[in-house]
Amino acid sequence: MKKLGIGIIGFGFMGKTHTFAYRNMPFYYPNFPAKINLKGVCSQHIENAERAKEAFDFEYATDNYMDIIEDKEIDIVNICTPNAQHKEQVIAALRAGKHIYCDKPLAISFKEAQEILAEKEKSKSICQITLQNRFFPAVIRAKQLIGEGRLGRILSFRACYLHSGAIDPNRPISWRMDISQGGGGVLFDMGIHVLDAVYNLIGEFESIFCKTQTIYKKRPNEKGEMVDIAVDDASYMVLTAKCGAVGTVEASKVASGTNDELRFEIHGDKGALRFNLMEPNFLEFYDNTKSDMPYGGDKGFTKIECVQRYEDSPFPGPKYAVGWTRGHIHSLYSFLNCVLSGKSASPSFEDGAYLQYVMEKGYQSAKVGKMLIL
Repeated sequence: MKKLGIGIIGFGFMGKTHTFAYRNMPFYYPNFPAKINLKGVCSQHIENAERAKEAFDFEYATDNYMDIIEDKEIDIVNICTPNAQHKEQVIAALRAGKHIYCDKPLAISFKEAQEILAEKEKSKSICQITLQNRFFPAVIRAKQLIGEGRLGRILSFRACYLHSGAIDPNRPISWRMDISQGGGGVLFDMGIHVLDAVYNLIGEFESIFCKTQTIYKKRPNEKGEMVDIAVDDASYMVLTAKCGAVGTVEASKVASGTNDELRFEIHGDKGALRFNLMEPNFLEFYDNTKSDMPYGGDKGFTKIECVQRYEDSPFPGPKYAVGWTRGHIHSLYSFLNCVLSGKSASPSFEDGAYLQYVMEKGYQSAKVGKMLIL
């Protein structure tokens, strides 16, 4: 059986999430045709890397990411570092001939994303960006229904990704609130997910108008000192898609009463879809071709039981509730299969660069207060 050597760079929240996915792959996909070998783990704090090594059975720990990239026994470099480090690490991994699984966003600017794509064109590496919300059965089914023409001509959409973690003015800043590390605020952190939800289902955009919101201009750092905040807590967008549909997209970390709520609604002349990540087992579908007679006939939203009905995973079974980590596991499974087969992975670095372009135009729109053509 082929072995896949894995090296993880960055072991914060996402590094742990991706490690969880690697370690659980044999449970969910018992016929997976390769053995996963967790080789090296890198963190800027060596103590953190050493703890990860002991807890998750990596072969070694390091605080130098080049140790991972130069390791000839590592096939896949998994990048989970702050956004500002992505370009340097991705390009180094491409030049070393590694396959790359990179957390979103691809970079901190469209210019950097273009530099990554220019380097990727010279390589044979299989590359995927982590946009795991594409990989829930309900979202996969939504894409199928749209592809089958069940919604007809797409007319409008509304989508949002809502958290409430930034409501507290005393919450210390993290690197995601530091523009030098994140490149942007909530638009980069969460907006990319909800923009991708729409992009994945109905295609590219034609125009964007954006308004950003920063609730607290100062927040405490780890030392308790109040520092200026230069990034958004929320972003609100009006977009026109190239297919002609018009809609709204919102990303917020100041939406009181929410937890991890990614929602989308898509309306066509033959039907409609709606999904909420807080109820990930179900996709709702409205068939506008059905008769409403007598007394409503068969019209109304149908709640489709998508649950865990993956085509290639018998564990734990199709009827059991799906959870947040499941999207990550199937996203990684899709990538690993592409590495083994030599096929291009999706969402690709090209997709990541496109979304980077849209988000950058969103920030530009917010700055000038005008709609911009994409």
